[in-house]
Amino acid sequence: MTDGMKERAQELGRLLGQSDEYKALGRARQRLSEDQEAVSAMTRLDALEREISAALHSGQEPEDNAKQEYERMFGTLQASPSYQGIVAAQSNFDKILQRVNEEISRGMESGAQSRIIMPS
Repeated sequence: MTDGMKERAQELGRLLGQSDEYKALGRARQRLSEDQEAVSAMTRLDALEREISAALHSGQEPEDNAKQEYERMFGTLQASPSYQGIVAAQSNFDKILQRVNEEISRGMESGAQSRIIMPS
């Protein structure tokens, strides 16, 4: 990576970090971390995921109660306004990143077709 590319990448990162979408994502993360019920649900889901994964990895069927509790905890988490907020904020930020990637691709195509070599 040339110094010019590195500088432009850092500038792009700075601009993304200052975007409304990134700020909204940060606020959503903060709200989720302060929601004790959602944090408890995520912690329990993580433990259940490991339990179910271990059973599957060893060729066993996970216990019905673990599967049922997983579904119940996931439903609880999905119903949480703070969880819904982070999902929406992440989706909005992902859309910005997608548009950035599309513009980078256009720039690459343009650069590949150009005969002029730009200094770095």
